[in-house]
Formats: sequence, C-alpha cells, structure tokens
Amino acid sequence: MTPMLFGPASRQLFGLFHAAERESSIALLICSPFGQEAIRAHRLLRVLSDRLARVGTPVLRFDYYGTGDSPGDDTEGDLEGWRRDVCAAHEELRRRVGGRRIIWLGVRLGASLAVMAAKSGRCDPSKLIMWDPIIEGARYVEQLRASHVDALERSFCVPDPAWRRRLGKDADAFTEELFGFGISPLMRQQLRGISSETLQLTSLHETVMLADAEDHAAHQWAGKETARHMPLMACKFQHPLMWTSDPHPNNAMVPTEALQRLLAEIHD
Repeated sequence: MTPMLFGPASRQLFGLFHAAERESSIALLICSPFGQEAIRAHRLLRVLSDRLARVGTPVLRFDYYGTGDSPGDDTEGDLEGWRRDVCAAHEELRRRVGGRRIIWLGVRLGASLAVMAAKSGRCDPSKLIMWDPIIEGARYVEQLRASHVDALERSFCVPDPAWRRRLGKDADAFTEELFGFGISPLMRQQLRGISSETLQLTSLHETVMLADAEDHAAHQWAGKETARHMPLMACKFQHPLMWTSDPHPNNAMVPTEALQRLLAEIHD
C-alpha cells in the first residue's frame, strides 16, 4: 500500500494505492461515503483492497478534497468539486495501471458522486458498482440530522430537550456539523438537491446496484433507469453494517457477506 498526493497543485488529494501482486485485466477505484459513514466503512474497504491486490487487482482509495487526509477544511467540500475529484482519481489510477479496465465502486454518497462523475464525460468506468446509493438527498440530510441528535443524547447523561425541539422546528438545525463533520450551506443545498432526476446513468458502462429490499427509493430509481434502457442490474442485498452507528457486537466492522458480495461483483 503506497500513500501519495495526486491531482493539480491547487487541489491535491490524498490517496492509497494497493499495487497488484500479480497480473490481471482490471483495476478498482473506490468512491467512499461521506463523514461518519466513511469511518464506518474504512476497515471493510481496506480489507477489500488488500484482498483484491493479492489476486491481481490494483486498487486506489482516496479522500475527497476537504476530507480525511486530503488538504482543505470540512466546509470547503462540495459535490461538484468532489465529482471532479473522482475524475482526477480515475486519471491517476489510469496512469498507474495502463490498459486495465477500471471498475468503480461507489458506496453511499460515493455511489451518487460516481454517477455524477461518469455522466460528465471526462472519465468513464468500464463498470460501476453502487452500494446503498443515496437517491433522495433531502431524506438523507434528515436522517443525518436525526442520527446526529441521537448521538448527542447518548453522549450526555442528561440530554437537553431543546435539541429535539430545534430538530422539529428548524429544518437547518444540526446541519452545520453532522457527526463531527462540518458542511457549508452550499453543500447542504447540494445534498438536498440529489434526486432520481439528477442521477441519470449513461449507456457507456454497465452498472450494478446493491441495495436493501426496503430501500424503495433506490429500487424505484433503478426501475426508471431500466425503463430508459440503461444497462443496469439492480440486486437486493442485505448486510449487518450500520452506516451511522458505533461498532458493537451486532455491528461488524467487516461483515463477511458484504466483503464476499463485493469481491464477487468486482470479479464477475
């Protein structure tokens, strides 16, 4: 695993490149989730990358600008910039792996960003795997706000009832910071603007969506894209990983079923 900085001097990104230990025809770019969800997925994506590298598939993991170990502050992050970061990461991986087919794995918000990036025409994966994508951005923000307050209440012996009142009365309350990650008013607006209409696939690559059967928004979106004759396969996939919950005995850091399913989709 090689740490590095890449991209233009004005917008450097931190990445980790897992070089392949043998030859193969594919490489993988991972588009991570946002905030606390990225922390929860980190161990799984690290193990996945190591497994792939051992069997011949090089992997690039990276942090969007203003996140993780990349330069920039939390509040400098925005979806349009992160979309460009995906393309910059694709170009860096292409430089390192030559003619291999590049597959993208987008997780949660990373899956939505991957659709936006592939749609831009600047960089095209040979295959896109979307895992639990964010389709309804407004609902996603509301879920994060509620989970943020839940976390506050668990952290204090005597929770403040005013938190719940603010959550119910002010739609922008608890959006300046979510689980310790700051977001700007622009980012908040962009997140709420994510919808099935803004996430339209192209026919230039195959897409596989893995989502829980109860994620009706994701499967409805998949139905619309299939009706547009996009090369999309939607799969119902349930796993025990809780995206915004701390680890505990019922919340595995690296759920075996998720690891095996992702490996199978990448090598399909």
